[in-house]
Parts: sequence; C-alpha cells; structure tokens
Amino acid sequence: MSLLILVVDDEPDVEPLFRQQFRRDIRASRFTMGFAQSAVDALEQIDHAEGVTLILVLSDINMPGMSGLELLPKIKVLRPDVPVIMITAYGDAETKSKALASGAAALLTKPIDFSALRQQIETRLGMVA
Repeated sequence: MSLLILVVDDEPDVEPLFRQQFRRDIRASRFTMGFAQSAVDALEQIDHAEGVTLILVLSDINMPGMSGLELLPKIKVLRPDVPVIMITAYGDAETKSKALASGAAALLTKPIDFSALRQQIETRLGMVA
C-alpha cells in the first residue's frame, strides 16, 4: 500500500515546487503526493482515497471559497488519525493559535522551510513504518 501526502493549495505553482523538492522520495516510492487546488477538492480526495494510506495533509490557510481553517475540522471528522499541517504567508500569533486550537499538528510559514517540512514528514513516516 502506498503512502500519500495530500497538498491543498490554490496556487498552481505549488505542485511543481513540491514535486521538485521531494522528487527523490517520490521516485524511490517512499510516498506519493496528491494535490488539491481547493478545500472541496481535498475533501473529495480524502473521502475517496482507496488503495493508499493517507499519512499527512498540508493545507494552505488562505484559499478562495473554504479557507484552510474551515477545512481543518472537516478533515479531522473524516480522518481524525491524519495530522494536518497548515501553511500560511501570515504567521502571526492569532493565526497560529487558531490553527493549533482547531487541531493542526503544526503551522509553517511561506516561503516554506522544506528542511522543517521534511522533518515533519520523516516523523510521520517513522510512525507508520
């Protein structure tokens, strides 16, 4: 069974950036990455994920329609076992507090520190090994 990390962000340049940063892991089949450009799309992918083990969701906070903060509790209802890391360009204390109070495992600010993100992923991979 393959391990899936779902990235939720409305910016079209996010997918190639993440694929580039994690290309070795993806090629080595350590995990796969899925991408959703809206919260609604993310919920559909989570609800219909078959043949994969969802191990982590990375979600932008500021998206049109449903925000990442609105998406977070919906993910927790569908998959309470899956950690969600919120990503934002605005790393103020209030945003961080809201995200963590809503069940986020962590909050990363843009531009993303891929070293810190890699540590989060490695921790999660260690938990499912």
